[in-house]
Amino acid sequence: MRLFPKKFSVRDLAVPLLFVLLCLVGVVYSGQPASFLINAIVERLGRNSFLVISLIIPIIAGIGLNFSIVLGAMAAQIALIFTIDWGFSGIGGLGFAFLLSVLPATVFGFLIGKLFNRAKGREMVTGLITGFFSNGIYQLIFLFGAGAVFPILNADSLLPRGVDENGVARFFGLRNTIDLSAVQYALDDLIALPRPQGIVIPYGTFLVIALACLFVWYFRKTKLGQEMKAMGHDQHVAEVAGINVNRNRIVATIISTVMAAWGQIIFLQNIGTINTYNSHEQVGMFAIAALLVSGASVSKASVWNALFGTFLFHTLFITSPLAGNQLFGEAQLGEYFRVFVAYGVIAVALALHAWKGKKN
Repeated sequence: MRLFPKKFSVRDLAVPLLFVLLCLVGVVYSGQPASFLINAIVERLGRNSFLVISLIIPIIAGIGLNFSIVLGAMAAQIALIFTIDWGFSGIGGLGFAFLLSVLPATVFGFLIGKLFNRAKGREMVTGLITGFFSNGIYQLIFLFGAGAVFPILNADSLLPRGVDENGVARFFGLRNTIDLSAVQYALDDLIALPRPQGIVIPYGTFLVIALACLFVWYFRKTKLGQEMKAMGHDQHVAEVAGINVNRNRIVATIISTVMAAWGQIIFLQNIGTINTYNSHEQVGMFAIAALLVSGASVSKASVWNALFGTFLFHTLFITSPLAGNQLFGEAQLGEYFRVFVAYGVIAVALALHAWKGKKN
């Protein structure tokens, strides 16, 4: 797979051009200096790009938009909770969290892949509902039973619930917020290089993102990647040609889920805290919206789409509340607009996919 597209069609450019125009309007009317906007955009590129890249391989394999990456985000948060609770810190602690997240993310990815194989043609809605269902289980475990399910957790990580009849303190679920100061910016500041014009560049994070881009590019050239590409064109023909479609779909889902877990770890180490019960909820929606605004579709996406879409989407995210405040005296209008954009581009993409499938 090419890192950058060989050519564009007018149809491919329509959506990106619209968002470029919206971003330019937002930048002009935001009323903020260029240095502020550049710093904010660079920070969000480092924070979110890996999550968006995690969507590409399922699209190559013909699965479509993987709304279930929210389970990868849950795996990341579980790993980070244990990492902090056990006293790990710095880049070593962050590396431990990366390794620890692999097991739950692989299990989740395998189960989702098996489910996708039973819901062929309906993977996107299946992934969306699976995310909601899994979030309920996640909330149940960590809100009501973390102390019982995970007795190895320290009391500092748990919510106190008074004392029992013997005067012993009782603990229930996890605290609403987990402090990640022990690993905050561990990856961002891994490589110390000069900052041009005072712009804070997370060199370490951008290096990891570059490696993820190279991995996707190399993966497409492997035998497995070529099989997935054939599956993306026509799964029935690929199966007739002797390709183990079901197995490859599971592998693609596992890779996507593990990459999503790593992307969420990168995201949270930049934020510095885990909002235990909802940090993961919008991961899928915003990552998919960022991918689609670049001109990607349900069946076609590249690394270029992931990076450019992240740039456009988060530029709009930064500038729309500022521009709304400058133009109308109400920043909340910009907030409503960007939420409308996030859900709107997903709705349009799914409608176009359904229309194209019906036409074919």
